Amino acid sequence: MRRGRIFFYLAFIIILGVVAFFLVMQRYPQLLGGGPPAAVEPTPVIQTVNVIVVTQRVPRGSAVTGSVLGMVPIPQDLFIDGMFANIAEVEGRLAKFDLEAGIPLTRGMLADSADQLSGTGSVAALSIPRGMVAISIPISRLSSVSYAPQAGDHVNVIVAMMLVDLDQDFQTALPNRNIGVLGPGTGTGSLTGTAGQTTGAGEGGAQNEGSTGTAAEIQTSSVVAVSGGGGGLIGRATSDPILGQTFYHVPSEEQRPRLVSQNLLQDAMVLQVGNFPYNTQQELQAPEAEPTAPAEAPAEGEQAVTVPPPPDIITLIVSPQDAITLNYLLYGGARLTLALRPAQDDTRVETESVTLQFLLDQYNITVPAKLPTGLEPAARDLIPPVLTNDVVATPQP
Repeated sequence: MRRGRIFFYLAFIIILGVVAFFLVMQRYPQLLGGGPPAAVEPTPVIQTVNVIVVTQRVPRGSAVTGSVLGMVPIPQDLFIDGMFANIAEVEGRLAKFDLEAGIPLTRGMLADSADQLSGTGSVAALSIPRGMVAISIPISRLSSVSYAPQAGDHVNVIVAMMLVDLDQDFQTALPNRNIGVLGPGTGTGSLTGTAGQTTGAGEGGAQNEGSTGTAAEIQTSSVVAVSGGGGGLIGRATSDPILGQTFYHVPSEEQRPRLVSQNLLQDAMVLQVGNFPYNTQQELQAPEAEPTAPAEAPAEGEQAVTVPPPPDIITLIVSPQDAITLNYLLYGGARLTLALRPAQDDTRVETESVTLQFLLDQYNITVPAKLPTGLEPAARDLIPPVLTNDVVATPQP
């Protein structure tokens, strides 16, 4: 029993010695290295300052807002005069040129107003997004939603065109005209009484039924083309099943163009209504329209008010390809009409081209039947009613 206690005390003393050894080694590690510890040099403290940087690209002339600004620390010795350390000094100012993301802002990069921007560009160009262009088209009260669109609005552009059938080789409207041909040799023709032009028929030729000249012998050494008969139009032969006769039909009038209308552009932004100022001080004024009636003299003490003429042109922001399309249609004789879009509406609607067949099918329009009775007088034209605000031109004597 006594021997067991002695072993217990010895084991306890050994454990305490080991623990004490490890504690001493952790607190005084130099005892293992055999020398004093190396001196630790203190880390120098670098003074920094926060500066304003652009976090994303800002195009020239755009306002610098808080959403595109950030702050980064830089060493104080790199801070130069002109940098910004307060966002409030930058927010709302305009970029003098394109600013790339990540560059620190300086006072030379910003302007307080559009007048302080470089004089090499126009103020209007600052409102055109990158990759887009501006083009002007003519307008009237009817084609511009009664002059409702203003700068910043969005509109649709509707086009209307008249199409005709062409001879692919001649590039002329059908039907073609017919003439007669005289072969070489002697033939019998007729001479017109007024111009003396040979218009009749000879060998291989066609007789002009409308000519009233005298018959004469014509000596030709080559093929001669003369005016044809039947009005000169190429028609078609038609057989009447009742009479058993064949008739040659020619058109009673020129080819009627076929009207088509379609939504050309959607969501085009209005840049300007009317003319732009040709400089910053004075606007380009259109000549005043001549009054239709003598203006009344202002009453005593009243000042005469000059009413400016309505705008006749509008400038739209479109893609480069759409600008070329509008230019083609302007010189091609098409008619352009604007439709005003709701504010903040960026939807697109697939539309169908409107033709006469589309109207009859889509809106269930019935073609009038041929009745034994009719209106008198006959309605041959669509005459719109005269509105009170319409200006009726008075014929000059």
